[in-house]
Amino acid sequence: MQALHIHAGPKALAHVRAHGLRPEHIGVIPGAAGGPKGLILGPLDRFIFGEWLAQSSQPVDLVGASIGAWRMATACLQGSVQAFARLEHDYIHQHYEPLPGHKRVSAQQVSDAFGQSLQAFYGGRIQEVLSHPRYRLHILTSRGRHVLHREHPIATPLGYAGAYLSNALSRRSLGDWLERVVFSSPGAALPFDAQDFRTRAVALNEGNFMPALQASCSIPFALKAVHDIPGAPTGAYWDGGITDYHLHLDWQTPGDRPEGRIVLYPHFQKNVVPGWLDKALKWRHGASAFLDHTIVLAPNPEWVKTLPHAKLPDRRDFMRYDRDLAGRLKVWTTAASASAQLADEWAQWLQNPGHQNVQPL
Repeated sequence: MQALHIHAGPKALAHVRAHGLRPEHIGVIPGAAGGPKGLILGPLDRFIFGEWLAQSSQPVDLVGASIGAWRMATACLQGSVQAFARLEHDYIHQHYEPLPGHKRVSAQQVSDAFGQSLQAFYGGRIQEVLSHPRYRLHILTSRGRHVLHREHPIATPLGYAGAYLSNALSRRSLGDWLERVVFSSPGAALPFDAQDFRTRAVALNEGNFMPALQASCSIPFALKAVHDIPGAPTGAYWDGGITDYHLHLDWQTPGDRPEGRIVLYPHFQKNVVPGWLDKALKWRHGASAFLDHTIVLAPNPEWVKTLPHAKLPDRRDFMRYDRDLAGRLKVWTTAASASAQLADEWAQWLQNPGHQNVQPL
């Protein structure tokens, strides 16, 4: 069974018809939030960054939220193929035991353990990320405003309830509660037009890289917010996926040349959902003109049914295998291994990128 489906916006499809697709055509690579679902993208990441893009020399903007930010930061490390393999291993093997006298793992406990994992992963290597000769990293976070400015056991749930209701009426209204804060490699301009949503841009440095990356992965109530990131506005910072779940952004790509024009998006589904609070709002799941230059690489839904439990790994597996760590490790490892087929089929398509095998986005 075919594992990979390729979807393209109208201008991306026209580009493929006119120029084919070569590594020098890529200008942006987004990385979506989505927790364990991102595990199936490991083989694609290793091929794209380790083999394919290495054949070109143009600058590429890497934009990520949550696990997508972790993936994009990993791409900036020397020896990225080995780093991606370690990311996959570390993510699959994460495990938290309740403290003595507690029935559940606390958000503080998860945050502390995750911070230690990031330190072990990137400690002493931050400059590799920030000074990559080609890749410009952009880490998305969600900063609380007004009642969400500081994490609080009562105010925070009320604030997120208000954010949910406001977002249901208008995505732009979500900006009254949360704003997008993007931490970017020094000197890197945002590769998207940020007029769609309240946005701030902050330069990444040695002092704020770790807290910014942890904030981008800090799911509300599952982890603690990260407060007062150095060099950024004060306040509580949470998962970048809240404001930008799948990075449905107004990508800005050069229009006068094929080089750097395409947004290549390895994703775990066809739909590019704007924000985490939009998951249930199906009318916001369709493609827009923002994605005209985008090619999405996504698993075939029928192929997904061949994976354990007929689904992608997800956060519910932590509860499903609450007392069975070995069981979770097995099903997640099986899914990650099976996804090598996605990379193999992408490599084959690149040998003859015929538009007849590309579906509309």
